[in-house]
Amino acid sequence: MTFAYWNIKSGSELPEHSHVHEQVANVTEGTFELTIAGETKSVGPGEVTVIPSNVVHSGVAITDCKILDVFCPVREDYLED
Repeated sequence: MTFAYWNIKSGSELPEHSHVHEQVANVTEGTFELTIAGETKSVGPGEVTVIPSNVVHSGVAITDCKILDVFCPVREDYLED
């Protein structure tokens, strides 16, 4: 697994993409609008969203946000040398 902690500025956009990793997103602060497989919802503090493997998703920060993303399997592209 990979745990990634994000501090996201209001208005920042996450372009539409997909990856082989299953992703669990936990918003700890703020409001984030997330679109998964064409379905859009706003998520806020304490809410958890599961993004299945290979499903197209995107998003935009409605406010400044703090988000914890958990990916499985490990995100090799996030590893530091």
